[in-house]
Amino acid sequence: MSSSAATEGELPEPREILYINVSRIGDTLLVTPALRAVAARWPAARITLLAHPKREEVVRKLPFVHHTGSIEKGRARLMGRLPGRPYELAFVCNFDAPLIEYALRVAQRVVAFRQADEALNRRLYRAVEHPALQTTHAVDIQLMLPAAVGIAPAGKALAYAVSDAESHWAQDFLARHEAAARHPLIGLQVASFPTKAYRDWPPAHFSELCQRILKRWPTAHFLIFGGELEKERTEALARELGAAATLCAGRLSLRETAALMNRVDLYVGVDTGPTHLMGALHRPMVALYHGYSPSRVLAPLDHPCLWAIDHPQADRCTSEADMAEISVDRVWDAVQNALTVQ
Repeated sequence: MSSSAATEGELPEPREILYINVSRIGDTLLVTPALRAVAARWPAARITLLAHPKREEVVRKLPFVHHTGSIEKGRARLMGRLPGRPYELAFVCNFDAPLIEYALRVAQRVVAFRQADEALNRRLYRAVEHPALQTTHAVDIQLMLPAAVGIAPAGKALAYAVSDAESHWAQDFLARHEAAARHPLIGLQVASFPTKAYRDWPPAHFSELCQRILKRWPTAHFLIFGGELEKERTEALARELGAAATLCAGRLSLRETAALMNRVDLYVGVDTGPTHLMGALHRPMVALYHGYSPSRVLAPLDHPCLWAIDHPQADRCTSEADMAEISVDRVWDAVQNALTVQ
């Protein structure tokens, strides 16, 4: 349910729309179906999306977003102090009062999830009740904001755009690393971020899976993705695989990583930001989900070639459950299916 602080009636067609979503990579991508829905409802409107400074590049070049920029709650307190409200409508995905206050300064109407401050809620055009944890898919949660002003979904697939220049860069990268002619080309994401380490599949399981793949497909090549935080784990796997792998972890920008992901024959990864990014590229993927954050609330929707593997205790466990309970056999079966149906 939602409440309104404005007079009921049909919302005038906006010319300028502001969207604010300050979050990690995955949550930034999970809002793209909502952005698409808004653009489909008002195709003549210009949409500006403000994101976390380190995540703004994730939403660059989307065909339905006209301008991207960055914002943080600290800086938001200083923004929007000039007279006038250039946006007819704003959507805010966060629960940070400074972001809401900024939107209220620059937009005539603001739609957001219900905040802890009821005085702030009364200033919103719509205050949308956020569902309880793990009861609703993350994409459907974000679609609730446009729905509050009568906007229907325009598909639930995540969106990301690789430019032609980035695609050419990826082709050159593979050629330089003697991977362009290798098949199948497989991307790996072996770890989540430290605060979500319970989502990680054991390194020994990844190692055994790769050896099975090489035995079945001797010309396979692995691109090992990730960041600096999982350096020890990714470097160990790269050493083990030798010439059959290229270590990309910690060496590429986010958009370079996405450009390479867009060229793989298959991606295998744990639930984390790069896996959401892969889900937005609509390439074949095997994704592993912990029972504390199961696929039913996080896996990419409307995806043409996804094999989602849940922890055996999905929906019945805490974060203490061990991802080792997902056997190599289960993942191997999914990999074989993914590589043989192409």
